[in-house]
Amino acid sequence: ARPGGPRQRPHPAVTAGTIGEAAPARRERRTMTLVQVRLRSVGAAAGGWVRRSSYLKKWVVLGTVIGVIAGLGAVVFYLALQAAGHLLLEGIGGYAVPLPSSEGGRSSSGHFTRWWAVPLVVALGGLLSGLLVTWLAPEAEGHGTNAAIDAVHRNPRMIRTRAVIVKLVASAITIGSGGSGGREGPTAQISAGFGSLLARTLDLSPEEGRIAVSVGIGSGIGAIFGAPLGGAVLAADIVYKDDFEVEALVPGLVTSIVGYSVFGLLETFSPMFGYAAAGYEFNQPVQLAWFAVIGVVAGLVGLVYSKAFYGISGLFKRLPGNTILKPTVGGLSVGLLALAIPQVLGTGYGWVQTSLTRDGLLGIPLWIILLLPFARILSTALSIGSGGSGGIFGPGMVIGAFTGAAVWRLLEAFAPGVPHSPAPFVIVGMMACFGSIARAPLAIMLMVAEMTGSLTILAPAMVAVGLAYLIVRHFDQTIYRSQLSNREEAAAARLKLGLPMLGRVPVAEAMARPRLVLREDDLLRDAVTRLEQRQLRGAPVIDAEEHFVGTVRLQELRGPAQQHPDDSLGHRVDATAPSTSVGATLDAAIDALPATTHWLTVLDDSRKVRGILAFSDIVRAYHQALRADARRMNRVASNAGILDVQVGPGSSLVAHRLDERVLPEGVIVVAVRRADAMLLGLGAVHLEVGDQVTVLARPGHADDLRSLFDGPAVSAHRTTATDPGQS
Repeated sequence: ARPGGPRQRPHPAVTAGTIGEAAPARRERRTMTLVQVRLRSVGAAAGGWVRRSSYLKKWVVLGTVIGVIAGLGAVVFYLALQAAGHLLLEGIGGYAVPLPSSEGGRSSSGHFTRWWAVPLVVALGGLLSGLLVTWLAPEAEGHGTNAAIDAVHRNPRMIRTRAVIVKLVASAITIGSGGSGGREGPTAQISAGFGSLLARTLDLSPEEGRIAVSVGIGSGIGAIFGAPLGGAVLAADIVYKDDFEVEALVPGLVTSIVGYSVFGLLETFSPMFGYAAAGYEFNQPVQLAWFAVIGVVAGLVGLVYSKAFYGISGLFKRLPGNTILKPTVGGLSVGLLALAIPQVLGTGYGWVQTSLTRDGLLGIPLWIILLLPFARILSTALSIGSGGSGGIFGPGMVIGAFTGAAVWRLLEAFAPGVPHSPAPFVIVGMMACFGSIARAPLAIMLMVAEMTGSLTILAPAMVAVGLAYLIVRHFDQTIYRSQLSNREEAAAARLKLGLPMLGRVPVAEAMARPRLVLREDDLLRDAVTRLEQRQLRGAPVIDAEEHFVGTVRLQELRGPAQQHPDDSLGHRVDATAPSTSVGATLDAAIDALPATTHWLTVLDDSRKVRGILAFSDIVRAYHQALRADARRMNRVASNAGILDVQVGPGSSLVAHRLDERVLPEGVIVVAVRRADAMLLGLGAVHLEVGDQVTVLARPGHADDLRSLFDGPAVSAHRTTATDPGQS
């Protein structure tokens, strides 16, 4: 049985009487507090303001709010990570990791005062992290950036607040105890989770929700690394392997600079690694050959990183045993590895700082420098791939840094043109290795340049980054497996491209009246009974003021209803459930429909339930639109001709979409030629000045169409030039 029930005639509204049908007697019900009512009212009002606001005003406000949360979240995690490190690895393990310049620049000898305690402390961190993740939020396992990218593509509303908090605590414990992980994953998930919360609370459109989560990713990473420009570009670059989300760039600029400013005010504005290559000047073209070598080696190492990480992660998933114990085993293994190579512990940023100076890098044994990229790959896979929590962005840059350092150590004694300082090679290694395997070369180049205060390194770095990216792209690999190839690969884009008339069909014409709407103060047993009686798999849920709060599924209610039948339904509502506006078109509804859900709730501007829209409703409405278009085509084509017209600068059609019905009845756009591109006459196409448009129209419409496309000025000139009285 479909959630909306058997097909019913669409109704313009679902009245309060329809929603509030008689229910069994309610006992021990928990009603909403006044605070909840106020918060939802504020959210509804703010959502209405967002929908009415212009693009600039909307994203200045939303971007600022997300940026503030990104900056504060970065500060909170930074402090939590420091506290965990002081307590666990330093306090119990007796080992102090080196620190980057922005954190004091502390050095380390690499020797342990209590060597036997180090493996135990890292294992303890894995155990505590596994307990938190398994018991409270299983989706917080692994690296948070990948989960945030997945939310952008699947459902921008899906990131739970609980998962964000668990991710923060579990990652601080994992890394603070010595596990190999990056601090960007939790910060990205904090700000992306807040973007997801805004999408739910303000009822943002699917496109706006995707942008909110994307800029949350970029601003969180940009704040914690002190790289606002790189963070802004990352928001648009990281969600696709071979594409760029241009809509996220301007909001990302606003969000990222706000997040960076908040973090800087409370912590530091200094580059993470100081001004590492401040004296470097690119004035020897022969160096391009050595940067090319770095690019080739970094690309290959990046491939090893991706393959090994997911290979070991898959191995841990296949191993029998409790999910709590697996990160414990992974942590113990990292601790034992650290007894031989202590550089694998923690974030590793302090060791990168050491490698940026000639004396510091020469002080590390050559065999460690050569092995460290692969030891870091192994330790990261054991720490995070086993079920621990942390980022893989930071370890990727450490791996790249020591790849560049290894190339410098091997070449500096004999190769001409190799710089005296290893800093340029180390910096370019970071850019090339992780920029390629993350499939975000431009963003990572900018971020590393900001982190090292080395913008002058960008010119020669392009050779290395370009080669590394081509190698990784050839094997179609990425460290973020939730990335899609491009925008066309996204499910919504595929449906829009394949079903171009969706943008012309209103949701109100396709939706069905809901057979059942539950209230959040209903008892669990009553809700299950009513769903089973109507043979429904799920239903929307409203609050005391009849505002939509989410949905429930029958299969997820049966178990809790047997154990706690008198609990209220409100605790089981999925607040991340998708919804769409009654005034939207079906293409917007498709955008809001995740791949894992087959129906969504239709709401009005006050967030009251108006209907249910199932996938079958969309298909049926589309078929009806196809038949109507076919009848219209037959009527027009019976005596129509082909006409080529050009959009003039004064035309009223400029910047309008074809699905806005700006053309006269009986006119069909066949194609739009724009420069060297040929576009089909789909509803989503915007007309621009200079477009050559091919239309199918009746002969009597030719002059009117030319006037419409030319604009008043051109039409008047043309009429004057052809007037016999003026000849």
